[in-house]
Amino acid sequence: MGKIATREAYGSALAKLGLENENIVVLDADLSKSTKTADFKKVAEDRFINMGIAEGNMMSVAAGLATCGKIPFASTFAIFAAGRAFEQIRNSICYPKLNVKICATHAGLTVGEDGASHQAIEDIALMRSIPNMVVISPSDNIETQAAIEAIAKYNGPCYVRLGRMGVETINDNPDYKFELGKAVTLREGHDATIIATGIMVDAALEAYNILAEEGIKVKVLNIHTIKPIDEEAIVTAARKTGLIVTAEEHSIIGGLGSAVAEVVCSNHPVPVMRVGIKDTFGESGKPNELLKAYGLTTDEIVKALKKGLSLK
Repeated sequence: MGKIATREAYGSALAKLGLENENIVVLDADLSKSTKTADFKKVAEDRFINMGIAEGNMMSVAAGLATCGKIPFASTFAIFAAGRAFEQIRNSICYPKLNVKICATHAGLTVGEDGASHQAIEDIALMRSIPNMVVISPSDNIETQAAIEAIAKYNGPCYVRLGRMGVETINDNPDYKFELGKAVTLREGHDATIIATGIMVDAALEAYNILAEEGIKVKVLNIHTIKPIDEEAIVTAARKTGLIVTAEEHSIIGGLGSAVAEVVCSNHPVPVMRVGIKDTFGESGKPNELLKAYGLTTDEIVKALKKGLSLK
């Protein structure tokens, strides 16, 4: 199976749900071909609304539809969903805890050539700071489809972070099970734990293989739900391994690394090394070149883990 972007999986899952549930309505901010909501439009055009380039209004309309018993999915690029429409999401969707699903594509550095203005590297921090919001960052196409199906059944606001770049399929294990708020254990180990989300889960698995060859056995957790985060899994890992390395395609301020550190600090303090984007903006470039330039690589995970071992 070749690499598949999580936005592609979102479009497929949404079209499938559209045929199954007539209460699902899709809103898009004039980017349906890019966000892949055009897939839904093909099967349920009467329940697809192009709101134009007016993201704040789109979120307000989604809130209104939710009060009428509809299940609105609102999509645009992550920088516009989390950033431009923040006030409407906070006050019109999350404050009254309405059943709106915000599925934002083109998140992180891997937007690529569009550069810093379009690279949402703060969206997890923004969305997880709002009460009542569920925040999901799937790692591959299988997890994305499972997440979309799960949030369609969940009653309340959700933010799903999706990417532009194709990613490897990770969760093709027949035992894989998606459950909101529950981490997925991908590898077992006792020397340290790597906790990753989104596209960095694949890099975490590569790091596991490199470290195993050196005799270092690490546990690997896939955290697809940033909020509510799986505190039990994190604390158990901290107690067992005594060291945690987090990996995310997001700022280390306010994202997965911060969320994990908060849990560890409050329950079982151990060293937490954060691999992610430092306190800086992105820039224009090829996705893989940007990941390397900003330290979002397998090598950086390995380096951080070895540094952490010296602190145990």
